[in-house]
Amino acid sequence: MVRRGSDGVDLARFCHADIAIAAITASPQPNCPCGQVLQAALHAETTRLRVCFPVILNLVEKQENIVQPLDHQQQLFMVESDQLYRAWIDALHHARSYRYGMRWMSSKGRQYLLRRQDARGNGKSLGPRNAETEAVYAAFTEGKVRAKARLQTLSERVKNQTRLNRALRLGRLPSIVGDILLGLAAARMEHDFCVIGTHAIHAYEAMAGVHCRMELLASGDVDLLYDPRRHLSIVTQKLDQGGLLGLLRKADPSFVPSRDAPFRAVNDKGFMVDLVIPARDMRDATDVTFGQDDLVAVELPNLHWLVNAPKHDVVAIASDGRPVMMRVPDPRAFALHKAWLSTRQDREPVKKGRDRAQAVLVAEIVLAHLPTFEFDPAQLRYFSAEMLQQARRTLAGGDGIRLPGIDF
Repeated sequence: MVRRGSDGVDLARFCHADIAIAAITASPQPNCPCGQVLQAALHAETTRLRVCFPVILNLVEKQENIVQPLDHQQQLFMVESDQLYRAWIDALHHARSYRYGMRWMSSKGRQYLLRRQDARGNGKSLGPRNAETEAVYAAFTEGKVRAKARLQTLSERVKNQTRLNRALRLGRLPSIVGDILLGLAAARMEHDFCVIGTHAIHAYEAMAGVHCRMELLASGDVDLLYDPRRHLSIVTQKLDQGGLLGLLRKADPSFVPSRDAPFRAVNDKGFMVDLVIPARDMRDATDVTFGQDDLVAVELPNLHWLVNAPKHDVVAIASDGRPVMMRVPDPRAFALHKAWLSTRQDREPVKKGRDRAQAVLVAEIVLAHLPTFEFDPAQLRYFSAEMLQQARRTLAGGDGIRLPGIDF
């Protein structure tokens, strides 16, 4: 007996269709011969289903295209990775505070305790040798041993967590980006640069506990946003006169400046790192650079929206399983800025569609998974009313995304 729904559709065939759709979205491994045969069969089944059940298939594919929530084990590992990374980076900074050391120095027949402050041997005298300075030296030596031991213990735990993250396929962020971010964190510069552009979505995934389609996250470059209102001398000192390029070369020695774009470094695999800042007043013509022969930041219009937006320090997972922290703009700011960017007449056509798709993706993540991030104009005062209107219209068109609170 054939069971039919109210619209006359064969319910048994519908169930088979649902199973087939689930199998199709499972994506068998293309390198496996059996998987290739199965993929071909499923492709043929997909074609048949598009004729028999076009509406059902489109709805399933649309849902599949949005986000995939992490399972409970993955969520647990994300929480543990976040906690471990924060403990590890604190231990690393504490251990590095001892790196230049402390020693006794003789001068004019007396010994003085010298606390080194940099790699060039500069330091500060803590006074002549006596009971007090000997106690200071002993406490320093003991503290250095404890800091080293704590760092070793946490480093081992991070290594174990890295293997677990890799086993559960939590890694999303390209390893080269992870290397750069770890280099910034080791130099205490994780708060000096903000990741904008495509790779920021990895942080929003981590915030929401979801995974998105990788084709919307793939990118061969990373944009580092710097706020030119910060004192350059402080950042330059952290970079130890090697500049940003020197830090990039610690992650990958093949990074070289681009001949045609002084704000860009490129490695042997073609991966690019861009140093960007918001457009400034014409009277401010000072180059933003952190050393001789270093990258020189390029000014981009309307980045002041992102530089003024709230920032979030999020632990994401690199493709090799390592937890890394990245500073990103508020996800609402990202979605609205991308939506606005997709309407720009001077934007390359090939990028506009991707801008809009990423704006829609992040807006949906916020609406569905980050309920505390409300699209409230009072919380988005760093955007102009005109920009908010344009972004709202862009997101509402086609995909019908309504941003509660942004109604003009």
